Amino acid sequence: MQNRIQTLDELSSKVTLTESERSAFSEANRVFSFSLSPYYLSLIDPEDPDCPIRKQAIPRPEELLRKPNEVEDPLAEESHMPVKGVTHRYPDRALWYLSHVCAVYCRFCTRKRKVSDSLETPHRSDWELALEYFRTQKEIREVILSGGDPLTLSENQLDWILKELKTIPHINQIRIHTRYPVTLPMRITDELCEVLSTHFPLFVVTHFNHPKEITELAASSIEKLIKKGHVMVLNQSVLLKGINDNSKVLEELNYRLVKVGIKPYYLHQCDEVYGSHGFVVPMERGMQIMTELRGKQSGICQPLYVKDLTGGGGKVPLTPQYYIEEKDGKYKFQNYRGIPFEVSH
Repeated sequence: MQNRIQTLDELSSKVTLTESERSAFSEANRVFSFSLSPYYLSLIDPEDPDCPIRKQAIPRPEELLRKPNEVEDPLAEESHMPVKGVTHRYPDRALWYLSHVCAVYCRFCTRKRKVSDSLETPHRSDWELALEYFRTQKEIREVILSGGDPLTLSENQLDWILKELKTIPHINQIRIHTRYPVTLPMRITDELCEVLSTHFPLFVVTHFNHPKEITELAASSIEKLIKKGHVMVLNQSVLLKGINDNSKVLEELNYRLVKVGIKPYYLHQCDEVYGSHGFVVPMERGMQIMTELRGKQSGICQPLYVKDLTGGGGKVPLTPQYYIEEKDGKYKFQNYRGIPFEVSH
């Protein structure tokens, strides 16, 4: 973390930037900070502007343009925030924003408005208020630790937070959302896993978007989380233009995730956040990709393709429409190849 690349000069010494990347850097930095861990930098092709890792981390001119549908807070997290740092949008679960810091600031981030802003740093007094809210809201069955990246916190801080949550009787499960297995896998230490293991069961949701991100070091960090931390690991990806918007890339990603012990969980349609339109894949294309994958891969390899509705409406599945018609008690469907077939009710 102390050696993150954060300036244009540092980046230019490591990557052969295009003129458009260079010109976009300073302007984009006024809206959203730049940060790149040396590890994630090592995954970037320094000569290829189309490198899928490079596109996720380095500003491009499209980020400076704003479409009419793009907003700072697409999921309306701030309007569903009863106490600082807690978003309570679904009845049975709440998201707890614990850190404003990430190893890499992804250019498509839905929290660009606040991630990397030190004024958004949650303090111990904010944590106390959040815990009191969780205690009084008995409909909350799940708490999701998020940020920033919650694994930015120390082992002692995480241990204290998890202990407090585990004392609340109506909380059924705890989820930790982190991208550090992808961008900073050396953070997954034996000490961290020891803390996690004492609070079994826990669920860790990480964020691999491309097969190139599943390195030997990333895979070993996942193995450590599972074997030493005793956690279940899931993955949520974002469907990103020019990065993973074809079935062959996603097929390989899903296979590799399962091979290292991760269940593909969600494939997100890119949120309508300011500056994200360069990453957006049309939903029709997304459904076509999922149709191409269905029948080729085991169900354990397939995530659910979803859209988190702008304005705080929550997630809805974007499933291909296989149903054709019903006639005389027979239901006609088509399979992933478009071949029709009938079933009885």
